[in-house]
Amino acid sequence: MPIDQSDIQHMRQALALARQGLYSTHPNPRVGAILVRDGREIGRGAHRLAGGPHAEVLALREAGDAARGATLYVTLEPCSHHGRTPPCSDALITAGVRRVVVGMVDPNPLVAGQGIARLRAAGIEVDVPCLEEEAAWLNRGFLQRMRAGRPWIRIKQASSLDGKIALANGQSQWLTGVLAREDVQQERAQASAILVGVGTVLADDPRLAPRLATELPRYPVKIVLDGRLRTPPTAAMLRSPGAIWIVHRDDIGADKGSALVAAGVRLVALPAASSGVGVDFAALMAFLAAEEINELLVEAGGRLASSLLRAGLVDEYLLYFAPLLLGQDARAFAEIGPYHELARVPRWRLRESRSLGEDMKVRYLCQQED
Repeated sequence: MPIDQSDIQHMRQALALARQGLYSTHPNPRVGAILVRDGREIGRGAHRLAGGPHAEVLALREAGDAARGATLYVTLEPCSHHGRTPPCSDALITAGVRRVVVGMVDPNPLVAGQGIARLRAAGIEVDVPCLEEEAAWLNRGFLQRMRAGRPWIRIKQASSLDGKIALANGQSQWLTGVLAREDVQQERAQASAILVGVGTVLADDPRLAPRLATELPRYPVKIVLDGRLRTPPTAAMLRSPGAIWIVHRDDIGADKGSALVAAGVRLVALPAASSGVGVDFAALMAFLAAEEINELLVEAGGRLASSLLRAGLVDEYLLYFAPLLLGQDARAFAEIGPYHELARVPRWRLRESRSLGEDMKVRYLCQQED
């Protein structure tokens, strides 16, 4: 049957449930599900942890026998394969669900329409998509990894109004106020991994791990691009929660990082970039995808941001503007170009803009992205 306003309302509730896994489902997608019978909600579920029950199964458990003849609203296509858990499509068939409304098709090659086909073959009515754009945004990192073989890459920077991230001497703490810095912790927490260059480690000695009021069920991996293994084994990030990977050039002997390994760091050797500076980005992207990194938050200085932009590897730009003007000698947040025609300058699409005290949070998406 055509999707109506009632279906949209129930799917919005399922999407709200899915957001309960915003910080915890990595590397799995965030999924919510609601069972409805005769206009009344009888079961709900949200996927919380990889290896734990899927949203559909939790909704079925809550509904019990009442699930027979009900309609399920689920934000992502039910799985059709044995992974860490049995196929959700089989559980829905066994429970006797009458209709399933799906937010979007799962691009995972192990699913990719097969769950929907299995449900329809069993006589279950399936309607898809429903609020597809919202469902895709919630899992943009997972979708990017499945479709493009790399993570969704989000650059985060604090900037002055004139586009500068630090004074000429490198001083940058703190451009923004308390509310903006608290918001950054939320952005960190939802990332699969946080990436910085070794220059940031040497200049700022960041902890990188999110600081929230409650302990997280999982912490993002902390990744340092450190071609020549200059990270000190006394770095503050070694004493904060979350695994640490240091990516270095494979022509640098790993024995140089023995003290880091002793401190619990994982060393990752990748080919050097063709420029001779740093590591090859294509190799880095392939490595991150193989490690099931969905969302990569890059806390970038100007050099790293510029390199990623030139390589076409930035999907999202997250800027926190402070009401300051740092002047012409200050360090810019990126240096790309030069461009000689305005029509050839890359454009970005505004996704979010809101005030945080006297600061402004602005989120832009690469114009090529839907």
